[in-house]
Amino acid sequence: MGTKQLRISLMMAVLAMLFTASVASAHVTVRPAEVVQGSFEVFSVRVPSETKGTFTTEVRVAVPEGVNITRTEPKAGWVTELEKTDNRIMNVTWKAEGQGLADTEFTEFRMQGRVADDATELVWRAYQTYADGSIAEWIGAPGTDSPMPASLTAVTEGEAQDDGHGHSQGTSDAATGAGQSAPADPAVDAPSADETAAPAASGVSTATLWIAIAAVVLSALALFVVLTRGRKA
Repeated sequence: MGTKQLRISLMMAVLAMLFTASVASAHVTVRPAEVVQGSFEVFSVRVPSETKGTFTTEVRVAVPEGVNITRTEPKAGWVTELEKTDNRIMNVTWKAEGQGLADTEFTEFRMQGRVADDATELVWRAYQTYADGSIAEWIGAPGTDSPMPASLTAVTEGEAQDDGHGHSQGTSDAATGAGQSAPADPAVDAPSADETAAPAASGVSTATLWIAIAAVVLSALALFVVLTRGRKA
């Protein structure tokens, strides 16, 4: 293999690794990351749009068996559709009324529901549709090397606090302090300004870090080989 062919092969490998790292760097996530069994929660679905030259026009989230979603928050510029089976919401879909999200934008959708008393974890599988017809399926196993993992909410045992309206609140409300009852208004669970401004890549997995390191190593190796071949020539 000549120097030129070797250089092209190595650079293609580097570009492939960098592309994989960029795909895994930001994905659809659902918060909170941890809830209590039997608690009523507001779940926020954070959606970054990443594909250049097109827009995110639709987001569908499959509701895990361990939670019963009963309400969704209206979202300006988006239409919400609910898919039900036996009066249980199975899928929630948000469709853009306009062009949707550009690759430099993200948004959040919110829904409310009760965590099952025997739930152990909630795996949120999401499907992100772009205007060019492509679909990003965030359905990989959480906590693995999957480049497109589903979002995971851990469920812990414990007593959910009463909010004064006959509803229980989970760990996110427990943090308000002992003896204080959190209001039932979903707006209370809205993310802080700092959290909202945080990059969508906050859910980067360990695998992403290793991919990025591998890309740097391969780049250095390619440069070393090219320089060495040049001296021998």
